[in-house]
Parts: sequence; structure tokens; C-alpha cells
Amino acid sequence: MDNTLFGVKDLDIYVVASIIIVFGIAEVIAGYLHRSKRTKSDWIQEVGGFLVLSQLIKPAIVIAVFFIGKTLLPDYLYVFGDWSLWMMLPFYLLIDDVLQYWYHRSAHEYEWLWKYHRPHHQAEEMGFLVSYRNAAFYYMIMPNIWWVGIVVFLGGAKGVALGLILKQLVIIGSHSTIKWDSFFYKHKFLNPVITLLERIIITPAFHHAHHGKSMADNISDPNGNYGNMFSLWDQLFGTAKYTRQFPTDYGLVNDPKDKWTASYFYPVVKSDKSGSEIAADYKRENTTTLEPAKVELEPNTTYLFCQCGYSKNQPFCDGSHQGSKFKPMPFEVKRKTKARLCNCKHSKTSPFCDDSHLKL
Repeated sequence: MDNTLFGVKDLDIYVVASIIIVFGIAEVIAGYLHRSKRTKSDWIQEVGGFLVLSQLIKPAIVIAVFFIGKTLLPDYLYVFGDWSLWMMLPFYLLIDDVLQYWYHRSAHEYEWLWKYHRPHHQAEEMGFLVSYRNAAFYYMIMPNIWWVGIVVFLGGAKGVALGLILKQLVIIGSHSTIKWDSFFYKHKFLNPVITLLERIIITPAFHHAHHGKSMADNISDPNGNYGNMFSLWDQLFGTAKYTRQFPTDYGLVNDPKDKWTASYFYPVVKSDKSGSEIAADYKRENTTTLEPAKVELEPNTTYLFCQCGYSKNQPFCDGSHQGSKFKPMPFEVKRKTKARLCNCKHSKTSPFCDDSHLKL
């Protein structure tokens, strides 16, 4: 079967490598390395993660799919081989992207999966290599990589090759410090163009918001903007947030600075940091009480009210909701005021107490 793309063997490998090199050079020229505060651990996780993913995990999964397919479903080998490239491309890309949306979203909503995705959000700076920063097990069970193997097995290698080029261009571009969409925001006559683009693909501003440390800046939404290549799914399932601004703080609210070995090899290697989510003795505890919190609130300040019930800083959010289906509730007051905030999480007037705790 001829798997060459536009008559060039391994064209996808050359183009993806070129995309990485171009963004790498652009970030260096823009002063990224000079300004970066990345540690040795960060570089190991990102560069090492990329090499292991591209040279070991992906090839191993594709080989595994072919072995399973030839053993159990031999009649389906290259069954779609007569499909045109322009039929196979949307077939591969759309299914791939919706799979990634729900996998990524699940990684923020389920505690066990969050622990494998957590290294991705430990990065305190953006950069194209952040794209490859996750625990190894996160990639091993990633449905997208298995989908690559399945489509290639079915005969769609050309569609996968072109799809991977387009995907990497968007993904690397949305993680990079090269904020290419900023140019469109600065020029009013280009606004219709970027409005159309951001409703189709993931832009840097859209994805940087997902990596922002806290919703308190009114820009970030670590529990939204889950899209990988297309923003369609976030719009469709109500998780899209458009601000056209970039966070100033990235990373986790409470980051114990785990060693890279624990971050990458969890659960085989666990953290030696007390309180870390990936430590052997970690247990998520309910911190709600039946007494409201009496606080003094300042105007012109965005507060984040804890809705998950796990925060150690009740009634305010401390980031403990990651790995649950809850997210904090931002709120402000117009003037300095003393208030009773709900600590039982049953109030119908959250964040303020309505005495629901008296009925519990």
C-alpha cells in the first residue's frame, strides 16, 4: 500500500519537525530562553517527554494495534484503502479531536486521571514543548494515539499523516510563547478574521487561558477551554471562554514542586513531598463545616468561592477542585462588607449563606 503523502515518503515527519524547529527558533529570537526561569527538571520533563512519546510510546501503540487487528480482525486490514485523502482527513481529524476533548476534560474531572495530566499544568511558563509534558501513563492510554493506529490499520495512513501536520501546527502554536493571534486583536479591521479563526481552531489566547493559574484574574479558566485542535467542542459543550487576553501567572495554585521522576513516572514513582497529590499517603479530605465563614470582603477584588468542598482554605478556593467536576465560583462585592459565606456547600444563594446548614 502506498503511504506516501503528495508523492513524498515520510513528508509528515519532515513537516512536523520543521514546525517544531521554526517555533523553537522564533521563541529563541523573541527572547524566550533569556527570560525563561525553567529548571532542569522542567527541561527534562518537556524534552524527555517529547522524545519518549515520539520515539517509543506512539510507535509501540501503533505496532500493538496492528498486532491486535491482524489477530482478531484480519479482514479489516486496509479496508478503507480506496478512500480519497479528502474523505479520510475529516474522518480522522473530527473523531480524533472529539476524543481528545473528552479525554482532556476527563483528566480535569476525575482524580485518578488528573494525577497523570497534572505535570502539564505544573509548567509555570508556556512554550511549545509544554505540549509534550504529561506523565507517561497519560499517553499510554490516550485514545487519540490508539485512534492513529486504528486509522492506519484501516488504510488511512495518508489522512493521518496530513492530519498530524495540521494538528501539530495548531497545538504547538497554541502552547508557544509566540502569541500570533495578538496581531489580529490589535488591528480592528482584522477582528472579523480572528473571530472566525477562534471559532474554528484553538488560538494561543484561548489555550493560554486554560493554563492560567487562577480564575481570579478574570482571564484564566483552568477548568475550561479543553479543545485540542478545534474550539467547536468547547462551544458545543459549554466550556469555552474567550477573553483575547493572556494570563500573567501560569501553573498550579499549590504546587509542591515534585521531582520530575514522580511527575513523569507516577504511579510507579510517587512524590516524597508531603501534601502532594501524587504522594503515597495523600488523601483528599472533605473540609466543609456546618458553620458559615464570617469574612470581610474588599471591593474591586475577585474572590473564588470553593464549591468542591476540598479546599484547605475554606470558604475560598485553593485549587483542590482539580480532579473533580467542580470549579470555583468567582464573585465580587461593590463595597467593603462583612459577610457570611457558605461552608456547607448547600446554600441556594452561594457564595453567601442562606442557613441551609441548619437543615442538615
